[in-house]
Amino acid sequence: MRPRGFTLFEMLAVILLLGLAAAAVSIPVSQGLASARVNAASGELASALRYTRMQAIVQGKEQKFLVDVSGPTYQSPGRDVQHLPEGMKLAVNSAKADQSNTQAAIRFFPDGSSTGGRITLSRGTREWRVNVAWLTGAISVDRE
Repeated sequence: MRPRGFTLFEMLAVILLLGLAAAAVSIPVSQGLASARVNAASGELASALRYTRMQAIVQGKEQKFLVDVSGPTYQSPGRDVQHLPEGMKLAVNSAKADQSNTQAAIRFFPDGSSTGGRITLSRGTREWRVNVAWLTGAISVDRE
């Protein structure tokens, strides 16, 4: 009667197959995490813009939402500077009067309107656009 068990070769074959399966699964998971980070960052940015708009309405005076493309960072009035996750790019399309080389602003007025603009967040092939309507000051997020 032969002793039961596995040979060293069989054990190595199973370990190799498990390693290949783990590698195949990790690539889509890491891409999904990167997409989730961009999605979360765009939601937080939209929330900060809405906060700035509400401050303009509540305080009855103009408020500026500041964006530093070189950072990349953004800031609502009275709040700390927010940094985007590493590897994320930021682009701003706003009124020329509110732009410099690396900084831009979107202004909100007491009636809720704004100077309008678009902030684009990207990482790799993923891209989200946070739009600010000039007439109403409404903020929306579009996934590209």
